[in-house]
Amino acid sequence: MRISTAQFYESSASSYTKNFADLMKSKTQIDSGVRIQTAADDPVGAARLLLLQQQQALLKQYDGNMTTVNNSLLQEESVLATINDAMQRASELALRAGGAGVTDADRVSISGELKEIEANIFGLLNSRDANGDYMFGGTKTSSPPYVRNADGTYSYQGDQTQLSLQVSDTLSLATNDTGFSIFDSAKNKSRTESTLVAPPVDDGKVALSPGLLTSNNSFNSSFTAGQPYKITFTSATQYKVTDALGNDITAETPTNGTFDSKTEGGNRIALRGVEFEVTVALKEGDDADAVLAGREFSVQARPDSLTAVRGAGNSSSAQVTSSAVTDQAAYRSTFPSNGAVIKFTGANTYEFYAQPLTADSKPVASGTFTAPSLTVAGVTYQVSGAPQAGDQFAVNANNHQNQSVLETLSQLRSALDAPPGTAGDNVAIKNAVASAVANLASAREQVDITRGSIGARGNSLDIQRQENTSLTTANKVTQDAIGNTDMADASIMLTLQQAMLEASQLAFSRISQLSLFNKL
Repeated sequence: MRISTAQFYESSASSYTKNFADLMKSKTQIDSGVRIQTAADDPVGAARLLLLQQQQALLKQYDGNMTTVNNSLLQEESVLATINDAMQRASELALRAGGAGVTDADRVSISGELKEIEANIFGLLNSRDANGDYMFGGTKTSSPPYVRNADGTYSYQGDQTQLSLQVSDTLSLATNDTGFSIFDSAKNKSRTESTLVAPPVDDGKVALSPGLLTSNNSFNSSFTAGQPYKITFTSATQYKVTDALGNDITAETPTNGTFDSKTEGGNRIALRGVEFEVTVALKEGDDADAVLAGREFSVQARPDSLTAVRGAGNSSSAQVTSSAVTDQAAYRSTFPSNGAVIKFTGANTYEFYAQPLTADSKPVASGTFTAPSLTVAGVTYQVSGAPQAGDQFAVNANNHQNQSVLETLSQLRSALDAPPGTAGDNVAIKNAVASAVANLASAREQVDITRGSIGARGNSLDIQRQENTSLTTANKVTQDAIGNTDMADASIMLTLQQAMLEASQLAFSRISQLSLFNKL
């Protein structure tokens, strides 16, 4: 087979070009330290590198998320610590207000400081984070979570959904806590009431406190099932307790129906998770047995409180001035759990809906309205003015199971500000103070639970940060092993390629000089 000169030159040039390209590639790999310059260098290795780089990018994003979560938790912890200190100070003031020797002027002064604490806590509940978002509104971060109503009460306007960020492939951590879960979910310790049954006229000598919860479980499982109860005093040291069916349950009390009004702690009656305090104020010459014997009190859970709010678009000036449960059975079976809406379809007709009212809502009830009262779903409403077609009133029920710290402070201030000789007497103030102290303790307990949750999330964050650091290190090592140049192997290969290039140059030089003239 003959090889033409042109073919020889072309083959030699191609071989030289390949050897030179291989040499330059090895030099580039050594100079840059990167073995895989393109996917063609190692398709399998390039694919693995791409996956590792994607993981590295995620780990970097997770690291940024962890910083955000940590900053949010630290800021929330700081705000909660400040709120906790304010509540502690409020508890101290409440105890002072209920102490002996405190004058009406002192109570007014204490009320003034409590007002400032209340305003301070209200502002803290509407705190913003570093991004200007409201911290305690859940996902509603652009509007204040708490607002003060015209009647002085407070309403939570946020939702109950926490924000969260992903900090690993399998773990996401909440960056905030809702105001509802922290403050509005505190158990209300003042959920019962006591009413004097006999004698018909209160002479002020014997009083039974409204009661404070000592066990939420016992209250829910036992107390509510047997109410209302009657506590009947048979002497200055004995009492009897009967349930709604008339059953004698005195044996269920820890003291088995005995008490001592003169001993601290001995004047308390514990009944199915609720503790009542007996206050006896005898006058000189009174016979204790004669005064207490026959005294009868009815005790039960406080009925739901209902608040009706006038719709902003109402055309008339009609108002719902008061509302009260008048039929417990109908109320329990018919009144919507999330609140209701009364919509007047005419001057004398109405429709009753469950909240929220939408275009697809169907009325729960409907009927005619005869001024000035309207009764529906076991509740009677007193209406002033003449409602017109289209007027709406939103009705919300408070079952008193939970109470926010703002409501607790507001109620205590009202008791301290009451005129002396009416609701501001010693017994009423004593009961208000006891209720406030118990509910402030409940609110602090809820805050402590949240702070514990923040600490747990912080610990989880530290553990995950260590894990992510380990993953980042392993990722980097693996990328280096796959994509970086092995200098020893590359140096040997470079030497070999240089020798091959020089050999091909020498061979080409010698062979290209051969001709037939060399045979002559």
